Amino acid sequence: MADRKRLRWVVDKELELHLLEPEDAETLFALTQENRAYLRQWLSWVDGVESIWDIRRYIHSANRQLEENRGFQTTLRYRGGMAGIVGYQSVDWINRSATLGYWVAARFQGKGLVTRSCETLIDWGFGHWGLNRVEIRCARDNHRSRAIPRRLGFVREGVAREAEWLHDHFSDLIVYGRLARDWPGIRERSKEQTQAMER
Repeated sequence: MADRKRLRWVVDKELELHLLEPEDAETLFALTQENRAYLRQWLSWVDGVESIWDIRRYIHSANRQLEENRGFQTTLRYRGGMAGIVGYQSVDWINRSATLGYWVAARFQGKGLVTRSCETLIDWGFGHWGLNRVEIRCARDNHRSRAIPRRLGFVREGVAREAEWLHDHFSDLIVYGRLARDWPGIRERSKEQTQAMER
């Protein structure tokens, strides 16, 4: 099982990743409300968030996911404020493979926050967990989301046709993958990351 106390990453002087906690509910609900129309284009769960209680249930589910060692969710903290969510949506320990997911509020786009956050968690996955593969899936028409795995050197591996129900239609998902052997500096960055977490 992952250690809750150690799941905090200092990405750089502006950006940190904190494990999603119950006290984040109000801020996360407000951020979701603020970005509802934007997020709804790509994320099927948005319509299911009608009150803060829905966010609290999500956080409870995320905490259970961590306790059961099936992944975890973190909040992006940009200059101290919450900007979005990034985390391992699932982990396949037998095959040492995991799926990474993310979203960021519209007003925080264009700052490289998600790219830097994903890089940090990919370092963690390959270096600390010993994963062999990390996968990212993006809606075909979500070009901003698709730019992130491309920037990180992921390989486009194919299309999962009509893999996601998005409110009133099925959406294709583009599948990107990256292997540990192709990820530069795993040991060096993992060591630096661990030292930063322990400070």
